[in-house]
Order: sequence, then C-alpha cells, then structure tokens
Amino acid sequence: MSVTVRVPAKVNVQLAVGAARPDGFHDLANVFLAVGLYDEVTATPSAEGLRITCSGPDAGEVPLDRTNLAARAALALAERHDRAPDVHLHIAKDIPVAGGMAGGSADGAGALVACDALWGTGASREELLEICAELGSDVPFSLVGGAALGTGRGEKLQVLEVGGTFHWVFAMAGRGLSTPAVFREFDRLNEGVRIPEPVAAQELLDALAKGDAEALAAAVSNDLQPAALSLFPELADTLAAGRAAGALTGLVSGSGPTTAFLAKDAAAATEIARALLASGTCRSARAAQAPAPGATVI
Repeated sequence: MSVTVRVPAKVNVQLAVGAARPDGFHDLANVFLAVGLYDEVTATPSAEGLRITCSGPDAGEVPLDRTNLAARAALALAERHDRAPDVHLHIAKDIPVAGGMAGGSADGAGALVACDALWGTGASREELLEICAELGSDVPFSLVGGAALGTGRGEKLQVLEVGGTFHWVFAMAGRGLSTPAVFREFDRLNEGVRIPEPVAAQELLDALAKGDAEALAAAVSNDLQPAALSLFPELADTLAAGRAAGALTGLVSGSGPTTAFLAKDAAAATEIARALLASGTCRSARAAQAPAPGATVI
C-alpha cells in the first residue's frame, strides 16, 4: 500500500519584510498564492526505516538525508504518535529546487499528509499545521494552498478570498539562491535604515478578491527583490525580457531566483513563456494558473 500527495508551488504576490528580530528571523506580511506547478510525495511502508528518494528536474540537488523537510515531517509525526518512522518517501519533483517557490516546504507538507494517511494517525488539521509551523515558515501554506496572508515569520495564516483565475509564467534561473543568504543581504542593504512594520496592502487584497489581474499587477511587491538582484544581477535581464514580452508585471518570487510574470490571459502566458525562453535569460519558462489547492491525496 502507498499514499501519494500532490503539493503546489507558491508565488509571493506581496512579501513585506520587517527588521531582524533577536532570534534572527524577520516579521513578515507575506501574501501567498498557490500555483499549479506540483511535486508529488509518495509514502510506502519500509522495512529499512526512513528512506528518501527523489526523481525529476534537479533531483540531484535534493538532500536525501534527515535534513530534507519531508524526512523531518515524517520524524515529527512519528515522534508525536510514538511510532517508528518506517517509511519510504519518494519525491517526484516538478517545482524548481532552490527557486523561491517553496518546493522543499511543499515536500514537507506532502510527506506529513502522506504519512498521516499511511499510518492512520488521525492527526487533526490543527496538529498538522502545528507540525508544519515547526518545520518552517512556508510549510503551513503548502498544506493550506489557495491564497493566504502569512504573518509572524510567515507561519501564521489567514485564508484570503480569490475572485478569479490568475495566469502566471515562471522563469527558472541557471542556478539557485540561498534564502538565508538573501535575508543576510537584505539586512546588509538596510543597515542603519528604519524598517517599518510589515503590513499587507489593502489594494492587493482587493485585487485578489476581485480576480482583477491588472489591479494585482499594480500592487505586487517584494522587499527581498533588491537583495536577490544584488546577489544575482542577471535576474534584471530576465525581468526586462518578460515585461517586454507583454507581462502585466514581473517580480522575483520570494527569495528567488525564479522570476514570476503575471499575464492577462492564458494565451498571453504562453507567448510570454515562449519569448522568455527565446531571450536566453533563463533556463526554462513555465506557464501555470493560480490559485491551486493545497496538499491533496490523489
């Protein structure tokens, strides 16, 4: 018997970052939107204890030890329910690795839901979200999907209304970016600057609720974008190519280096993806719709 769970990638349509806290984290106002690029995590009983395997694009960059969030999710659930973590977790990757789209977080949420179903632990939604928050700031949203405002370090979620379908194009860069490195660069760039408390922009929440792509394009923002561009200047060429191809807007997704472009419709998204690939400024380009459901047993 095995259980397979599908989990979505995310784009941050707003990422407002506060000053560094004493614990090293930053308070955030993080508006997540789940998009239709998915990893699949399959849990199968194992006689060899906990085992992780991975296939798909960039699978070689995914850690297969207990630092993997999928492994940590299985261990956390097993410990809470006083059982051995005897499971083989296979991750079929389609979300970019180290791309700022929460692929690792998605795998953590997927593994948690898959192990809960496989082991029949009967964990409540609240318990699963609690474990997700312990695993990482983006993991709870990977479980929930749709759209949500994340506060604290991003783990406290308020579900948001979305009034329509948004068409996105994601351009994958030739190398990854470390999220901690991007936050360190954010701190360096803002040394001596008074950083305001992060809050969600009302015009952005209204645009999501109405399903208005042009209004959303005018309201998106990412406070980590200057830091990502500082560490990876070539991303500016990718952003320029996407806008030149007709995107309503373009921004770095989360900590990067994936860049995200909002299109007016599906046909425009297809054309933007084609133009981005032809521009030579990215490794690949993918169109996807949002919102997408969170972690789902398939």
